[in-house]
Amino acid sequence: MQLYIDPGTGSMLFTILISVIGAGFYAFRKLFMKLRFMSSGGSGNSDSGDKMDLVIYAESKRYWNLFEPICEEFENRERKLVYMTSSPDDPALEKDYKYVDAQFIGEGNKAFARLNMLNARVLLATTPGLDVYQWKRSKKTDWYVHIPHMASDVTLYRMFGLDYFDAILTTGEYQSDQIREIENVRKLPAKELKVVGLPYMDELKKKLDKSGVLPEHERTVILAPSWGPSGILSLFGSEIIDALIETGYNIIIRPHPQSFISEKEMIDGLMSKYPDSEKLSWNRDNDNFEVLRRSDIMISDFSGVIFDYIFIYDKPVIYADYTFDFAPYDASWLDNRTWTFDTLKKIGRKLDRNEFSHMKEIIDDCIENETYAAARHQAGSEAWQCRGEGAKNITDYMISKADEIAGAPEAAKEG
Repeated sequence: MQLYIDPGTGSMLFTILISVIGAGFYAFRKLFMKLRFMSSGGSGNSDSGDKMDLVIYAESKRYWNLFEPICEEFENRERKLVYMTSSPDDPALEKDYKYVDAQFIGEGNKAFARLNMLNARVLLATTPGLDVYQWKRSKKTDWYVHIPHMASDVTLYRMFGLDYFDAILTTGEYQSDQIREIENVRKLPAKELKVVGLPYMDELKKKLDKSGVLPEHERTVILAPSWGPSGILSLFGSEIIDALIETGYNIIIRPHPQSFISEKEMIDGLMSKYPDSEKLSWNRDNDNFEVLRRSDIMISDFSGVIFDYIFIYDKPVIYADYTFDFAPYDASWLDNRTWTFDTLKKIGRKLDRNEFSHMKEIIDDCIENETYAAARHQAGSEAWQCRGEGAKNITDYMISKADEIAGAPEAAKEG
């Protein structure tokens, strides 16, 4: 009798095997790095002294729009916070804070070496993958908290991305439900979950309300793909750019920041073939507020920026037809895989490859058609809750948890 394993299960098992091998490799490397660190006299670093109360880790400056409102909240409350960043040019390092201590802790393995021996009560981060690869739980850090940086699915992290956090602060109830589903399927201990909202969206909404009416302008389309093999530029490349140029509209192409790292050859090739001109521009601004504000419609795939666009700016979207490989992601463990893909069908218009020749008509129809507006508003009520209170709620949670840990007997904390 031959044993049959369907392709989806086989792909998932292969991913698990790779993850186990990778975890073993990084565990060995962590031990080597720790021994080398101690032999070089590094055991006297600042984290081995007094325990820090509250810490935020930012793997990139591009998350400053999420963390800035939280830092401002700590500063206003006159409560000390350590902000650790892996970007030497993180805007936090230039801020004149009194209570928030912003520190550059290095990039890559140097940052992880510091984090892996961190001495703190509460650490907050958007970075997934705790205790999976390089980033390990420190025995001297009591509580690890994750916050999503987008209002989209938390199950679209790479597999096991959130398994080893103690708490997840979600943007909406549906994300909390997804985490509980994953815990149930994998027989994981229940994490502490709390819906807190999304600070950067709160700030974007305030900023938009103050920005006034947009001046009259020529119709403008923004192409904002995600990165990876399922992203628009990877799938369609020149085809979709040519089709957009043929519309005669102003075209803004804003690749995902990771594309400039992981897909550099492809991006460099496209930027060389389609240089900036009167009708076409490539955008790499750290702050995407103005570029989204001045566009009239977005073409994307599964990028989380879609939800910034529909929730804040209330503008239409077109999403490209593609086949998404769920195998490397947590969503592959669930029957009802994603809120994002189900919602896209309601809030936007799917664009098939064979329709590229009708791009102008499709764009015009989506901008002028009001049928998607109600669906956009419904999606917003599900994914972006606690509006206007994100930074307050996150700060409240962190302080409350740190105070709880600080006041707990050692035996209780160890248990």
